Amino acid sequence: MLWDADQKEVVCNESYDIIELFNSGLNEISSNPGLDLSPPPLKKKMDEWNQVIYPNINNGVYRCGFAQSQEAYDSAVNELFNTLDMVDEHLGSSRYLCGDALTLADVCLFTTLIRFDIVYNVLFKCTKKKLIEYQNLHGYMRDIYQIPKVAATCNLGAIMDGYYKMLFPLNPSNIRPAIPSGCEHEMLSKPHNRESVSWVERDVDALIT
Repeated sequence: MLWDADQKEVVCNESYDIIELFNSGLNEISSNPGLDLSPPPLKKKMDEWNQVIYPNINNGVYRCGFAQSQEAYDSAVNELFNTLDMVDEHLGSSRYLCGDALTLADVCLFTTLIRFDIVYNVLFKCTKKKLIEYQNLHGYMRDIYQIPKVAATCNLGAIMDGYYKMLFPLNPSNIRPAIPSGCEHEMLSKPHNRESVSWVERDVDALIT
């Protein structure tokens, strides 16, 4: 949610619209106005990825965690991990989702990946695999985490508090588990070696099918 403190009103409640606003709508006060994570030549490819990532991964983890029936959970968890498997395969030949350039599509995916093993795998029952078991996805997450100033935005303890201590129906004990060793800063800071990944252009629809 984007809140206007002066007007005391909600400016925007849609996460993708908010990151698009931060990408280009505040350039007059930005310290790096030349940075564009939504370049026009990649817009179509970004939209294609977002149409897959949002329902199956970003929202998919919530569909698992808040499923009201076994059937709903089974459907959501299968779609989630089928999509993670597909993205992991794609990232074996592409440094980022749309090639060699970081885009807003990567930002959207990263926000779920950084929470995956510390929250969604446990609290939301996304248990088929841990993210650390995905060689390409985990390296990709570390690649983005190690971009200057990104790690400073990833307060894992605060993230865990926001879930384990706020979602009472899912965690009535209010106990926050320990951060898994694979998710600690030292692990996330290990070399990812993704600079050498060779980009092979692929059609997103072909990957899904």
